[in-house]
Amino acid sequence: MLKFYNYDIVFQEIPDEVTLAFNITHCPHRCHNCHSPFLWEDNGELFNEENIEIILKNYKDAITCLSIMGGDNDTKEVNRMAAWLKKTYGLKIGWYSGNKELSQDIELKNFDYVKLGPYIEELGGLKQKTTNQKLYKILPGGLKEDITFRFWKT
Repeated sequence: MLKFYNYDIVFQEIPDEVTLAFNITHCPHRCHNCHSPFLWEDNGELFNEENIEIILKNYKDAITCLSIMGGDNDTKEVNRMAAWLKKTYGLKIGWYSGNKELSQDIELKNFDYVKLGPYIEELGGLKQKTTNQKLYKILPGGLKEDITFRFWKT
């Protein structure tokens, strides 16, 4: 079961997209110096069709992408909701996972963007060239293009 703590329109999580990002709770990773330790707890509203439809009524014409920020505690539900969102709304779908590897529960056809990797303070986040985290654009046929460099200032 997925729950979300909050959501917001963001411009920096997915390059070239206006993204409605949902912060999913009950994070199993608990990274050292996490910027959102409040997301470790199992709280919030259900991330389900009923609640998302209510929210999207206000935002669907203003966004190009919806991103699920977390959800590693229930990757089957992340995959199911991504498939439903893509089919129902035709939005681009992103997922930020703290896992090092893509879960076997995930079908890449349901996503346009996937970020993999836990936050490791010494390596930094996506904006650091030393990061272990990677953002992939999902291409036809399930190929992954690493677009992490798009976060780096030249």
